[in-house]
Amino acid sequence: MSNPFIVPEPGQSSLGDFDLSGRTVDAGRSFAWLNLGWSLFKRTPGMWIAVTVTMLVILIVLGMVPVIGQLAVNFLILVFAAGLMLGCRSLEQGGELRFEHLFAGLRQNTGNLIMVGVFYLIGLVAIMAITFAVTGGGALTGAMMGHDAGMAMAAGSLLIALLVMLVLTMPLIMGIWFAPALVIFHDTGPLAAMKASFSACMKNVLPFLVYGVILFVLTLVAAIPFGLGFLVLIPVLVGAQYASYMDIFE
Repeated sequence: MSNPFIVPEPGQSSLGDFDLSGRTVDAGRSFAWLNLGWSLFKRTPGMWIAVTVTMLVILIVLGMVPVIGQLAVNFLILVFAAGLMLGCRSLEQGGELRFEHLFAGLRQNTGNLIMVGVFYLIGLVAIMAITFAVTGGGALTGAMMGHDAGMAMAAGSLLIALLVMLVLTMPLIMGIWFAPALVIFHDTGPLAAMKASFSACMKNVLPFLVYGVILFVLTLVAAIPFGLGFLVLIPVLVGAQYASYMDIFE
């Protein structure tokens, strides 16, 4: 298999043999994922920014619509992610990123992508229910007490709730990280894609820990110029996600 971290010349490709079980890679590969993401962005920065702005506007506007719009956001994020994976592959193979790539998930394997979103929402609801069951009583009791001790109890319960949600949400995120790519490229079933994604992330905890630290720093930097840096960071992260998929699965 050719090195997926070297962006090929136009007309070349780094595609290898697909392996649904995923591979284990070195911790330092996270730097190479981001390097490929940056290289793909540099090929067509104007189109990347236009696609990113369009995507953010759609998600923000829908997110302002109670219930229905907020539910639609969870589904569209996965659909957009799958379409942008196709855009990354087009760039890698010497083609172009086109505006319609953003909506390609609405025309290809849409049902499986939607089902991934359904399972993702079910997971979120379950996490919220578990979190409330574990910490909700303390928060409500503290709020009802009203004095300093009660407020301290409520604040402590909310902190515990955030920690519980973080711990429970991480496996869910691991389950959808590679799912859009697996669905759009190989028509993998939604549950099979989420299982494979989770397994691959578990095999590569160290690379993703390093990636998380780098992402934290890059997020701080991107936020400094009035958040405009995210117009570059988001496309780079999309490319990095594609690179991590290629490295681990193909």
